[in-house]
Amino acid sequence: MWLYADINNVADIVRHYARVTPFKTALLEGEFSLNYADLNSVTSAIANKLKHRGVKEGDVVAFLGKNSIPFFEVLYGGAKAGATVLPLNWRLAPPELAAIMDDSQPKIIFVEEELIPLLDQVRQIAQNSATYVVIQPAHNVHGNLDTFFSDASSDDPGLPSTPVSIAWLMYTSGTTGQAKGVEISHQALNFMRLSEHFEPVFQWRADDVLMMVMPNFHLLGTALPIQAMYNGCTVSIMPVLEPGKMLKLIGKTKPSILVLAPTVIQMMLDHPEASQADTSSLRLIMYAGSAINAQLLKRALKEISCDYMQFYGATESCGAMSVLRPEQHDLIDESKLKSCGTPLPLIDFQIVNDEGQPVPDGEIGEIKMRSPAIFSGYRNQPEQTALVLYRGWYKTGDAGYRDPKDGLYYIVDRVKDMIVTGGENVYSAEVEQAIQKHPDVAMSAVIALPDERWGERVTAVVVTKPGKEIKQDELIAHCRTLIAGYKLPKQVIFEPSLPISPSGKILKRVLREKFGIKA
Repeated sequence: MWLYADINNVADIVRHYARVTPFKTALLEGEFSLNYADLNSVTSAIANKLKHRGVKEGDVVAFLGKNSIPFFEVLYGGAKAGATVLPLNWRLAPPELAAIMDDSQPKIIFVEEELIPLLDQVRQIAQNSATYVVIQPAHNVHGNLDTFFSDASSDDPGLPSTPVSIAWLMYTSGTTGQAKGVEISHQALNFMRLSEHFEPVFQWRADDVLMMVMPNFHLLGTALPIQAMYNGCTVSIMPVLEPGKMLKLIGKTKPSILVLAPTVIQMMLDHPEASQADTSSLRLIMYAGSAINAQLLKRALKEISCDYMQFYGATESCGAMSVLRPEQHDLIDESKLKSCGTPLPLIDFQIVNDEGQPVPDGEIGEIKMRSPAIFSGYRNQPEQTALVLYRGWYKTGDAGYRDPKDGLYYIVDRVKDMIVTGGENVYSAEVEQAIQKHPDVAMSAVIALPDERWGERVTAVVVTKPGKEIKQDELIAHCRTLIAGYKLPKQVIFEPSLPISPSGKILKRVLREKFGIKA
């Protein structure tokens, strides 16, 4: 796979390092660890057992559980068996999971023991009748998976690799609701590694340890650990995000790289134990999901002194599309912090209008991207695929522009989140940035509500910092000093918290539904 002639698919990663650095630790989870040689043997046994259970090339093997060593064993074992691996979102409601089960038709499901009641509810609704294997992540290094593969050969099945075969199936609804199965091929993942190889900011060191904090059913959770392992590094696994436990685990396992969403960075810094935590091992925090505001970055740089790098990507892009490098995190020129940087090598951006025609630099339009590392399509949804994928170009749904002076790209909003009020276009992200500059605001989200006079009313949903109180008029007056009058919130709703997705994004769809507006 570009750097290594013998890495042509996901499974080849463990094969390669089992030969090159067999005794190096591949995975850490609590008191358990697994080196590359043992990971290679275990995943071969799992692959052979899957074949024995009737799993054929292209069949879906699902995983319903938190981050764990068994997750990676299933991921690589499924790849060796030629299967498509589907990480299921265990935070979904039974009807949502049932819809995904019926769409994906998994042949077998590996389920964490504590999630069996959830799976039982799903199986009562779903038409799919997949068998399941119970795992116990805290039981032993293999999470009790060894009882599944104990009678299988650990000889590599050595199945031929087809580059266009689907390695992963990841369901994404983002903030839109209806889940879509994003099909990601081995070839797309190969090309993602090539783009990263040509990008200078991705410099992996032999002793790097990446901490997996974000959930495995999200690309942010799975893709970066695989990138680390492709480069022969160690992955320290945190089963589920808990800021206090994360701070302790950082001190214990000494990771050099963290991958987080900006909201998680804030949660970590706000934790009562943050000031006592030992974060000295960190050399880089990668963040994605949104830009970082200057106030949060200033605080982060002071309290966790390391490099910060933003990357902008999507499940459909199989990884990062663009990066804002550490040296571009300029506190002197805070405006650059709103940028998503520039595209990785081999990736092209284009800003287009509603007719699909390119617009001049500085003008807002929809971001389209073209890359060899692009998804194959939405499973069973050719019409939806055709709406976003045409002649190699992917319509991201993000509104943005290219700065004519420095060539940096800026995302101003999701196209669907743009508010049209009194005939003027208002981008919610711009209003949120103004709100966030108020010293007593913890979090905010701006949505549109119907308005007889304006068509749509700019509405801010705000969470204040503990012990702080803000009046609506005060917050609007604050914003008036920063943005134009027509962009000001016409209404401010104060809430104790905001709905957050597992990837750290604010779910505006949920807010619209809560206040009577269906997404």
